[in-house]
Amino acid sequence: PQTGQDETPLPEELPWNLRLVNKDNPLPRDFSVETAETAEGQLDSRAASALSQMVSDMEAQGLSPVVCSSFRTWEDQETLHQNKIDSLLEEGYSQEAAEAEASRWVVPAGASEHQLGLAADIVASQYQILEEEQENTPEQQWLMAHCQEYGFILRYPKDKTEVTGVGYEPWHYRYVGVEVAQEIMAQGICLEEYVGQ
Repeated sequence: PQTGQDETPLPEELPWNLRLVNKDNPLPRDFSVETAETAEGQLDSRAASALSQMVSDMEAQGLSPVVCSSFRTWEDQETLHQNKIDSLLEEGYSQEAAEAEASRWVVPAGASEHQLGLAADIVASQYQILEEEQENTPEQQWLMAHCQEYGFILRYPKDKTEVTGVGYEPWHYRYVGVEVAQEIMAQGICLEEYVGQ
């Protein structure tokens, strides 16, 4: 939606399903969301049924998806980020380098879409490793072709790392709603670019 100005709307001005959360647009410490508990995990109650339907349809196609991560609390995200830093320090990274590298893969608390309750990490049951090769599984091939039909987008595409600030994650899907998801996936853009339009 063009407003006649070139400025990107502030994240809190965006509708709930388009809220941009990243290192430049962190959530406030007191952010809360109403989640719904499903077989696939916890998600924003407005998006949970879409995830359940997508996973159910995948299983009906003979696929075996596993939602390995959905909603995370501030504390969960803080712990994951610190664990990544610690493992890099053990590999010999300096503190500064470890923090920078860790943040490319596990963003600091407040900067994770998982805290919005709109993101789900989905992997193949026979290949539950969060690495680029995940893209070759039948589950990811199906998701990349069909996620937008359920209102989800592949959030961190391979060619958008410079824009998102996050490495390619062929397992991280974000709910934005069907109409927006179809536009984003059809145009081959990322959420930052869509919000900025």
